Amino acid sequence: MKTTAIIRDMNFKIKRILPAALLASIAVAPAWGGIDRSSVLRRNCPELTAADPLSSLSVGNGSVAMTVDITGLQSFEAFHKAGVPLTTMSAWGWHSMPDTLGLSPEDTEGFAETQNGHGRGLYAVEFKRRKGGKSDSERQIAATAYYRENPHRLNLGLVGFELYDAKGRRLDIGDLKQTHQRLDLETGTIRSTFMTGKGEASRVNVKTTCMDDRDCLLADVESRQLGSGRVRIALRFPYPTLQHSDDAADWNHPEGHSTIIKEQGDGSAVIERRLDGTAYLVRVGWRGEAQLTQTDKHTVVLTPGKKNGGRLQLAVEYVGVSPRIYYCDFADKPLPTDFDAAFDGAAAAWRRYWQRGGFADFSECTAKEAPELERRIVLSQYLMNVNESAPMPPQEAGLTYNTWFGRPHMEMIWWHSLWWSLWNRTDALEAQMKWYEAVEPVCRKIAERQNYRGIRWLKMTDPWGGESPSNVGSFLIWQQPHYIYLAEEIYRRNPSEAVLKKYYDLVMKTAEWMADFVARDTLTGICHLKGCTAMQETLRWTDTYDQPFELEYWRYGLMTAQRWRTRMGEKRIGEWDDIAKSMAPLPESDGIYTAARSYGRLSDSLLTAYSYSDHPAVLGAYGLLPMETTENISAAKMSKTFDRVSDTWNWPTTWGWDYGMTAMTAARLGRPQEAVNALMRGTQKNTYLPNGHNYQDGRLRVYLPGNGALLAAAAMMMAGWDGCTGTTNPGFPKDGTWNVKWEGLNPMQ
Repeated sequence: MKTTAIIRDMNFKIKRILPAALLASIAVAPAWGGIDRSSVLRRNCPELTAADPLSSLSVGNGSVAMTVDITGLQSFEAFHKAGVPLTTMSAWGWHSMPDTLGLSPEDTEGFAETQNGHGRGLYAVEFKRRKGGKSDSERQIAATAYYRENPHRLNLGLVGFELYDAKGRRLDIGDLKQTHQRLDLETGTIRSTFMTGKGEASRVNVKTTCMDDRDCLLADVESRQLGSGRVRIALRFPYPTLQHSDDAADWNHPEGHSTIIKEQGDGSAVIERRLDGTAYLVRVGWRGEAQLTQTDKHTVVLTPGKKNGGRLQLAVEYVGVSPRIYYCDFADKPLPTDFDAAFDGAAAAWRRYWQRGGFADFSECTAKEAPELERRIVLSQYLMNVNESAPMPPQEAGLTYNTWFGRPHMEMIWWHSLWWSLWNRTDALEAQMKWYEAVEPVCRKIAERQNYRGIRWLKMTDPWGGESPSNVGSFLIWQQPHYIYLAEEIYRRNPSEAVLKKYYDLVMKTAEWMADFVARDTLTGICHLKGCTAMQETLRWTDTYDQPFELEYWRYGLMTAQRWRTRMGEKRIGEWDDIAKSMAPLPESDGIYTAARSYGRLSDSLLTAYSYSDHPAVLGAYGLLPMETTENISAAKMSKTFDRVSDTWNWPTTWGWDYGMTAMTAARLGRPQEAVNALMRGTQKNTYLPNGHNYQDGRLRVYLPGNGALLAAAAMMMAGWDGCTGTTNPGFPKDGTWNVKWEGLNPMQ
């Protein structure tokens, strides 16, 4: 049966469409030539000489990513399970467990009175069993678990070596000798070499990459052992785990899913994967004599024949079938037969990526931190393109492994995606904005059931806009103005009528919800923000209000929406202007801005502990937003606040993006040395692994918002921000040690 027939049999036609915005941006991509970009890339290529659970390397194209071990394939997943795990994940690969109880999202909804004058709204909350108190119903508890865990992102499978010694003993990772691996950043290619025994005859050389326009892993294996039976390649397929944070691979669950070779020919095969209501295809092609056999229920092994010439070239493509994600379409075309040309094509795509965007060179800096900062910046650009360049708002671990079940978390899209535009790759940001258009009807209904006008954007969601029940996330609001900020960023790079028309409607509906959310004091006329979880999530909606970042972001969002109305020839909305002017002043004490105002439910000591932990959001009120919208903030008071935060904050409780945010505030305050100090602060959650990932802790070994914040802050420190013109590298010290060269960067708002 041909692949086309298999797909038709599975009731889905697949085609791939490259977004028009992306094509257009490539066609008119500016070229710069002041920096030897190849030299910068070469000196920052990760190079490994031993297996390390935290140093796994990835290849990918933003739609799919494959993380490999020291062998260049996904051979020893158990060794990496608690580190940076070996997975194949995609933007389109999602699965839900069967709902055997007939649950409904309404079963997760509970009434809450949020103290902002809108009465009791219905929110997706967590129902629980309680000790010493009344527990919620078993149905509500089951619904909470189900809709937090489903849908979840799939680990599509692993392609790894099966290695044996001369006696037929299966080798483990510790048996490998003379291991060496290098990621060539310029071409997106991993080159690995290792020995399975003594002598050159046991050496295995592997070249690995991912095609840029197809979700296809390419591998080129050279070894004299090919054909001896001692080097085989296995494709293994797991079932999901339903764990909050892991590699999504349950290898001890053979039931509930199927792996079937549907088609096999000379040098190619098609494998059909079904997991409950999810289906996808795995298309395998190879060059060199080999035999493909299914050795158990979920393992397919490719065994090289004796006439392979010591070389085997392999292509493994993953093709989504169902459930359908509207922007993940694939072309039904044959796998490549010219593997050398396929490798060249993937390398050429990476070279285009590096040449058309912004770039920085720290080689003329004498500051001791400069080489490490350059390494972090370069590797972050690589990782973000591998993990996050598809039109799907990313999860915090991208396509490397699952956290929060693999779901997008929209409060972080500012950190994940703003940098694309600052580094002159606005097309990737525009592609991710398509998600908002798709889920608008769902988000409008959420606003309605909570008694608000307009659209309420979610925190933790899924490809279709579903809401994950949470006692924290359902009340978070700082993700709301992100749509306006990002739309404005796109307009800044392309101030056209077409851009205004494209985003205008959702900018208005976003601002409409913001205006409706505020609570106006009938006596003073002051507008407050109540009933919301803060960016600083230790400050819960039941205990505090008027958090400073949210106050300033609300003012910015409404003022920017009014500018969009003016650009479109529409009248300004008087209520929005009045709210922006009437927003409560930032809370302060003794000339220092504080984390929030309190309802008085917390003791002073507990409130202080909460106020000086988690994200130092008070700094974001000044560092993240345009100076024109923070004119009511005293720079002198913010400077004193910055000192207090630096000296007394509980830094181990912060997260990776806090260091970029702190650096941005220092830069706007004219304190460049503190900006550098923030980016290079020596705390655990500001650790950058050899592969470039921002390590947080044992659960969050990968945290891409930290990489995005680093890139955004670095761009701001080099290119400046509105109101800071004519200054070279305004966020770096002027002592002569930071002669940073850059090109193609855009200033911040």
